[in-house]
Amino acid sequence: MPLADPRPILAAARTERRGVGAFNTTLLEHAEALVAGAEAAKAPLVMQISENAVRYHGGLRPLAAAALALAEAADVPVVLHLDHAEDVALVHEAVSLGFTSVMFDGSGLPDDENRATTRRVVEHCHAHGVAVEAELGEVGGKDGVHAPGVRTDPEQARRFCADTGDDSLAVAVGTSHAMASRDAVVDLDLVAAIADRVPVPLVLHGSSGVDDATLRTVVTRGMTKVNIATHLNKVFTQVVRERLGADPKLMDARKYVAPARDAMAAEVERLLRLLDPRTTAGQR
Repeated sequence: MPLADPRPILAAARTERRGVGAFNTTLLEHAEALVAGAEAAKAPLVMQISENAVRYHGGLRPLAAAALALAEAADVPVVLHLDHAEDVALVHEAVSLGFTSVMFDGSGLPDDENRATTRRVVEHCHAHGVAVEAELGEVGGKDGVHAPGVRTDPEQARRFCADTGDDSLAVAVGTSHAMASRDAVVDLDLVAAIADRVPVPLVLHGSSGVDDATLRTVVTRGMTKVNIATHLNKVFTQVVRERLGADPKLMDARKYVAPARDAMAAEVERLLRLLDPRTTAGQR
């Protein structure tokens, strides 16, 4: 089916207090696993390509072409999303390639510059029918607003959305990027307070660090888009390690990548079911 616009998907999920899974792809096999998992769960999917992945491949177009082909062949709605783009030119390229959603990450910029640049990105993307996720914060570095100890102020978030016209907002409520353990302490009262003030769906980055029970709860408190990358990479890599460890002579990449892809797909299905509090499947 055609690529999906995230705005109606996120709006419906926000109203129903359920989560929409957003998962990153770096390899073709990741993208295949994401689509397979979403189809098994019969749930919409946000497939994300990060600026880091673009640098890894030396450009956006090759991985984007594969993701677009998989998304268009899927039997569930798939949003193709550019994740954590700090380069406005890369945002424009994603729009020209047919992405239906982009995230402009201006969290490392001074507040006034973040607002002004985000507003210009929104104007360009909206003119082409593309949704924009923004990020609010004043702390630079890899983690942006998701550095440990940083929190989003609800009133500041409300004003930021009014100033920029963004379609969704990534906020800091206790998670951090690239967590290998699932012991992040999410401020659920803050989630509810921001959700009450902000008129657009909220996005939780660093969700790999959040345990199952809290993921369930956080969407009922007002979080809508839930980004998970590191956790799925762990699932994929663990199977590769096991297969290579079991057979030191193994050389055919298909023999260890295919089972890793299958394991990742199964975990995507489980997570998508978990994020919908109307279901009981997916809990561990």
